[in-house]
Amino acid sequence: MTGPHDGVLSEPVGRRRFLGYVLAAPTLVAAAELSPPAPSGDLRLPSPELTELIDLNDVMTAAALPTSGLISVEVGSDGTVSFALPRAEVGQGITTSTAMLIAEELAVPLDRVRVTLADARPELLFNQLTGASNTTISTYTPIRVAAAVARLRLLEAAAAELGSPVGELKLAAGVISDRSGGSLGIGELAGKAASNRTTRVSVTLAARESFTVIGRPHNRVDALAAVTGRKKFTMDLDVPDAKPTMVCRPPTINGKVGSVANLAEVRAMPGVTDAVVISTGVAVRAETFGQCIDAVRALEVTWKPGTAAGKSDESVLRALQAAELPLGLRPPTPVVEGAFTFYFRGNSALEPNCAIADVRADRAEIWSALKSPIVAQQSIAAKLGLPVGKVTVHVTEGGGSFGRKLFFDAALEAAEVSRKVGKPVKLMWHRADDARQGRAHPMATSRVRVSYLGGTVLSYKQRHTSVSTDLGHGLGEIFTALAARLPVGDVGFSQTFFHLSQAMSYDFGASSQLLAETDKSFNTGSMRNVYSPDVTCARELIVDQLAARMGKDPYRFRHDFLRDARSRAVLAKVAEAGAWGRAMQPGTAQGIAFHAEYKSVSAALVEIDCRSGTVNRPIRDGVTGPRVTKVVFAVDPGLAVNPRGLEAQMMGGISDGIALALTSSLHLRDGYFLEASWDNYFYTRQWNTPLDLRIIIMPATSDEPGGAGELAVASSMAAVACAYGRATGTMPTSFPINHGTLSFTPKPTVPPVPPSPTDGLDHAR
Repeated sequence: MTGPHDGVLSEPVGRRRFLGYVLAAPTLVAAAELSPPAPSGDLRLPSPELTELIDLNDVMTAAALPTSGLISVEVGSDGTVSFALPRAEVGQGITTSTAMLIAEELAVPLDRVRVTLADARPELLFNQLTGASNTTISTYTPIRVAAAVARLRLLEAAAAELGSPVGELKLAAGVISDRSGGSLGIGELAGKAASNRTTRVSVTLAARESFTVIGRPHNRVDALAAVTGRKKFTMDLDVPDAKPTMVCRPPTINGKVGSVANLAEVRAMPGVTDAVVISTGVAVRAETFGQCIDAVRALEVTWKPGTAAGKSDESVLRALQAAELPLGLRPPTPVVEGAFTFYFRGNSALEPNCAIADVRADRAEIWSALKSPIVAQQSIAAKLGLPVGKVTVHVTEGGGSFGRKLFFDAALEAAEVSRKVGKPVKLMWHRADDARQGRAHPMATSRVRVSYLGGTVLSYKQRHTSVSTDLGHGLGEIFTALAARLPVGDVGFSQTFFHLSQAMSYDFGASSQLLAETDKSFNTGSMRNVYSPDVTCARELIVDQLAARMGKDPYRFRHDFLRDARSRAVLAKVAEAGAWGRAMQPGTAQGIAFHAEYKSVSAALVEIDCRSGTVNRPIRDGVTGPRVTKVVFAVDPGLAVNPRGLEAQMMGGISDGIALALTSSLHLRDGYFLEASWDNYFYTRQWNTPLDLRIIIMPATSDEPGGAGELAVASSMAAVACAYGRATGTMPTSFPINHGTLSFTPKPTVPPVPPSPTDGLDHAR
């Protein structure tokens, strides 16, 4: 490999002009070189709003820049283009949007772009973490630059073969042609365009006005495989001799094994090959998962107390209230204030937590859907006492995440079990494990006080207090992960996350939003949208109250106080499309809310039915309650790479928001959560989804995309809460609103999992 500065640059690097490399390889492989942008010449005075200067996405994107040149696009001799994406595809559609970026710059059909998921690559420091709606933002330019470098090399190779100047060649649909009718496919040119040394080149990216792929709606590249059952998830992989494995877990959160009375008997049960004590319980390996369940239920374990022994919703709430930061002296001017409670919520994905591990004396191989694979690899290596280079971690596609797969507990367990039994294992958590021992969105309180005088808002203060959010994955590698677990480092991480993600979009005078966290005894995580749903919901409810006090319409009040035109535009769009202010029946109402983050803005208009006939609908084993009947949602992400994918993301976020506002929570009693399955956990069901749902994607307002993967959750939750308050005449202060309704009989904690069901046909309709 030659030095990075080989080659002569005759043109300046600018807004669309970038540096890249042709890497030494037998076929064409191209990569990007990026550095933080230089300050522009039209610097403005700093904004008092921190997130307008720098937000969490800016930090994550800047951290990834130094290793962006290690991400490469490869053109194969068959005319396909390959790219190993250093992120996790867990249903958000990033393999599709990534393929679109490559197809745009290389002018190849989308179906000829092959996007796979990269194994853990420790050299990609800070550049293999999937979270905070950062994937499209941080990879948008590096991927396009690498593809543009490949395009330039292909054109140069074609010019030599066809005897025509590069400027007279046209690349379309993967074929390069000249004016005389000669043509060559990119596959034919891949070898000729390759280089035996790494060369630095300068390229110009396609202008936005010339886009034919980016910005156009496309179906997911994996849609057909997903709906026909051909898409492979972790549990679908056929790893030789990796047999089903499950863990008997404690009856309280993070309890430990004291003793096992019948380990030998369980080992002799039908199909069971191994039963061993591990750090999190007793692991059982068998021929089938049904036999694993039988063995787990048969184990007689004496447990030591867990970290949350004896705790309940009520005791945690008292601790949170005691830890709240003061709002300060009450001002002499009129104020609006409120105190809100947000209970624990489950952070389970639809796909059970799972991993495959094959650990040998001198090496290990892991398969799992991991959003932080580098720190997973490093942690597993440390646990096994192996060099990091001897642990291979394959990132598989996942069936959902919502932040859950930032944690790699299943992979760590699988490695521990495989080492103990000396055999490969296919480990899967039971649904009860996910709900009771998995990750939860922390319980929190939020207090808000706003002072005003006449038509002016003088100050806004919000004090958010939460059970500690575990950010122990750091920025995706071992050093920041360890720092995030230190007594002071964890506070620093949570405070940084909070202040770089919580924006004050209203012109509310002197504003302050502060975070306090307490109680580290729970398994928490950065569930989708993290702090924003609770913080935004509390704020928007107070905004409604403030508008009423000042004699203004809730929509008009927001519109008047929002700081910028983009924000006002999305709010105005939902008000117009949703017919804000139309006459509604008693017990029904509209709600409207706004949320901005990561350079994207959104607004939601919701209609809700809180009439008794709706609230008391009979549903078997379910929570009914109020029903959201209509949602109009407007989003401006700057530039939507794939509008169809963005629409799907917004739909999912709206369902999350409805659930968080109305029905979705965990009930903590005596050190454990009562929920033990999706049947018990009332995410938005079909009987509570809006029949009238409209997503409006605003025209592009930027040349680059903003973050949108989590954007819809906060604004939709807040709009539902505001609509409920207007329909009932009482501002809700406890969420979800139906938390006090326990509509199921809790399953036992011993045995920790229920028997395999045998009555499925009895419930068929």
